[in-house]
Amino acid sequence: MPSLAEEREPDLAALARACVQRGLQNLANLQGPDGAWPGDYGGPMFLLPMYVALTHAAGRVPEGARREGIVRYFSNVQHRDGSIGLHAEDERGSMFTTCLSYVSLRILGVPADDERAARMRSWIRNHGGPLGAASWGKFTLCLLGLYDWEGIPPISPELWLLPADAPFHPGRLWCHCRQVYLPMAWLYGRRATASDDALLRALREELYAGGYARIDWKAQREVVADSDSYRHDSLALHASNRALGLVERLPGKLLRKRALNTLFEHILYEDRVTNFVDIGPVNKVLNTFVHLFDDPGGENFRRAFAACDEYLWEGHDGIKMQGYNSSKLWDTAFATQAILASPLSAEQAPMLERAYAYLRDNQILEDVPEPERHFRHRSRGGWPFSNRAHGWPITDCTAEGLKCALALAGRFSPQIPDALLQDSVRLILSWQNDDGGWATYEKQRGGPWLEALNPSQVFGDIMVDYSYVECTSACIQGLAAMKPQLSGALRSQVEAAISRGEGFLRAKQREDGSFEGSWAVCFTYGTWFGVSGLLAAGAPTNDRAILRACAFLLQQQRADGGWGEHGDSCRERRYVPSAHGGVAQTSWALSTLARAKHPSPESQARAARFLLGRQNAEGGWDREPLVGVFNRTCLINYDNYRHYFPVWALSEWMAASA
Repeated sequence: MPSLAEEREPDLAALARACVQRGLQNLANLQGPDGAWPGDYGGPMFLLPMYVALTHAAGRVPEGARREGIVRYFSNVQHRDGSIGLHAEDERGSMFTTCLSYVSLRILGVPADDERAARMRSWIRNHGGPLGAASWGKFTLCLLGLYDWEGIPPISPELWLLPADAPFHPGRLWCHCRQVYLPMAWLYGRRATASDDALLRALREELYAGGYARIDWKAQREVVADSDSYRHDSLALHASNRALGLVERLPGKLLRKRALNTLFEHILYEDRVTNFVDIGPVNKVLNTFVHLFDDPGGENFRRAFAACDEYLWEGHDGIKMQGYNSSKLWDTAFATQAILASPLSAEQAPMLERAYAYLRDNQILEDVPEPERHFRHRSRGGWPFSNRAHGWPITDCTAEGLKCALALAGRFSPQIPDALLQDSVRLILSWQNDDGGWATYEKQRGGPWLEALNPSQVFGDIMVDYSYVECTSACIQGLAAMKPQLSGALRSQVEAAISRGEGFLRAKQREDGSFEGSWAVCFTYGTWFGVSGLLAAGAPTNDRAILRACAFLLQQQRADGGWGEHGDSCRERRYVPSAHGGVAQTSWALSTLARAKHPSPESQARAARFLLGRQNAEGGWDREPLVGVFNRTCLINYDNYRHYFPVWALSEWMAASA
């Protein structure tokens, strides 16, 4: 006699099919006219205050609806105790972001006696004040004259004059870190400070309770509040700072001028090859500060300031600054694969055609000029996270773009030329690290020992572009998808790269069977990629590594059938369950089990029911806690994850269960 679960399975499959159909219609409604899926990529709470600081220094403070939207965002993320977290959902207050947010509210016209400002100021004073803000906070305050340049460790411009192969040359750093400390060094070298005014004088009184003039600034260089000390400054960093401090006292105006000119050349290069978008919002704002202090009436400043708008996003909770100029390519690649996996994909030609057009029109066609001189990897054939204008290709974005291009090849015109697809393969091959894995934008250039010099205090692992489980898995999948079309030496290179990548993934599997993710929360996400990469490399579904990974996931399944993992998993590097299940994490787990053809039909059916039960009337899924993350501590919003991952996972589950 069949079990109750077996009797209900046909009905559940029918319900899942209807759910997928509604989900596809929801995706069609969300697709933009350019074929991409725009979405909220906000969350980090230090980005918007840096932009507001820039607007004050430039005399271009937002007005009207933009001002109101920004103030509303700060108000919506403020904690009851008055503080602001490192990210929008961080339950811990951060001196770094709370100080900058307070300054922002005052710049935007919020009076000091406003209830929001008063609570914020009270928290700041009760927790030690701006003298304990993390280094990026102190740096931003310096630009406004709200902290003295003597109170931060030296950011030596002269390091950029070292030989390129020197172990301490900034060219060895992860590109995001490199591009942030590039303008920081120029601004520090110039001691660039905005013109003083009545508001800034008032802010000094408010932030420091009238004691600004009595502060021993040099004594504050290594002071950091407990709230901002995720990664304690190492002895090596302290020694390095003291050595650079001695160098700073040496006479050398000609050398400083030469270093500043070199820095400016690299800053302007970054601006021009990215159409002034820049790699991310922090160096976008800092590069604009550079142009403001260099030539406030010049064309470079005008273009740089205007490009800041590309990072602003008006969401349900106000106007924020996103972690990139968009996540369009990334979201489009995943949405496309979700559509293709569905049993109704044949009916989605118009949606797929528009998505293909976006993928085609945003592949990078040329290498940047003089890449080695400017510490850039080659670019041709790659895909970025956002769009072609941004111009920085990324390993996993390129791999996901390649997978979609191959899956849609021959269906729509004009087609992506085969030569460009082979360029994508060669680019992916050129990115592989010696450990067999893939990093983000470039090959790893520096040793892990550089992390001992991490000066950020609030972020982990920012100095080096390490190999990651997610990037490695995506690259293996992309190469495996292309391999049947290759022959000769290129096919052999691809096979060897896949084998080395598989070795990296196996080495990264933890004792409990999980894979740690670095770009979303966390072990659920990493395990989805880890298993998918092994399968793409040719591992059978009964491979011990895959069985162990699935067993780990099944151990974490909640009583309601879902999976829910807290963002603290990333900080603590262990699985931390959340209070409730989430649709993105449940989708990753269900997809993993379905791809692995794991013999757990009831567990997978429970996961399917969880997803079905949370679909809303529009065919999408409601907002849930943030699941994206970077540098271990800062959560970020991938708003579209809740729309396409459930469609994808349910489709794969239906196919595996058929």
